[in-house]
Amino acid sequence: MDLSLARLRMLRELHRRGTITAAATALHYTASAVSQQLAQLERDVGTRLFERRGRRVQLTDLGVLLADHAEEILAAVERATQALEEAGESVTAKLTAGVWASVASGLLPEALTALARTHPNILVRSQELAPEATAAAVRDGALDLSFVLDYSNYPMTWDAGLERAIIAVERLYAAVPAGAVPSASVTLAELSEHPWILAPARSHFGHAARLAFQSAGLTPRIDHAVEEQSTAMAMVAAGLGVTLVSDLGLALRPPGVDIVALGDILTRTVSLAYRTNTARRAALLLVVDAVRTAAAAKGLGADAALLSAPEPPAVPPPSPNPLGANPGLGLR
Repeated sequence: MDLSLARLRMLRELHRRGTITAAATALHYTASAVSQQLAQLERDVGTRLFERRGRRVQLTDLGVLLADHAEEILAAVERATQALEEAGESVTAKLTAGVWASVASGLLPEALTALARTHPNILVRSQELAPEATAAAVRDGALDLSFVLDYSNYPMTWDAGLERAIIAVERLYAAVPAGAVPSASVTLAELSEHPWILAPARSHFGHAARLAFQSAGLTPRIDHAVEEQSTAMAMVAAGLGVTLVSDLGLALRPPGVDIVALGDILTRTVSLAYRTNTARRAALLLVVDAVRTAAAAKGLGADAALLSAPEPPAVPPPSPNPLGANPGLGLR
């Protein structure tokens, strides 16, 4: 009997999640591909592992038995991989990291370039996911490590099976149309009557922003709900509203946007999450160190959490807004 590790991983996810669609989503495959591979697994073992219950697929008793063994097999493979990495003369490994736009553009290039110079046999692949989904993907084995977020007013619920290393602390700033805010800093109260462009409430970013307004007794007018900071700032440049942007997001700022210090101090902590049973994996720790170094070079190390003065970083002067600043955004 020849058991494929990839098919065993699919079986494990089906057992954990209950549906082929959910298993496929967790593993970043199509449902059709997972269904075909599970059918092949059934042929490989020569016995029924699944049965249909209406439109759902359910594991048979033998399917559950094999899924339980799959957990042990995959864990053993992970331990063996770690042992081989540590036994070699140089660290050799392939890791997959979960990222989102601002860390992919603002931290990863410098970190991986530096890592390649000192440890060329460590290959790091990246997978872009919503920040809210990355920790679960690490826990379930789809990723080796992933960036995760905590906001100062909205810490995430932590999984006991995961550990994390703090990488950076970002402050949030107001991003406004060029010339709309003449002062060096601004408060949420001063901006609350103007149109806002924010991440959806279901996201960590969007929820943290709404909590900040709520804590200040404010109800903002949210005209546009968009996922990415780059998209939000493009809309700001067009004069459609104001938004919040993090330190790493500043690199994505288009012409026509001013960055203004926010009087209401709001920070977010960027960490790397990894499974507890891989916490001593040499290659993983080297990646963590490389990313930490890249963050420190940008002035975003963990010590940034102790800073209190919300001064915006130096950024190039913005070009005039080609569409003109929205006069309704002028502060009163």
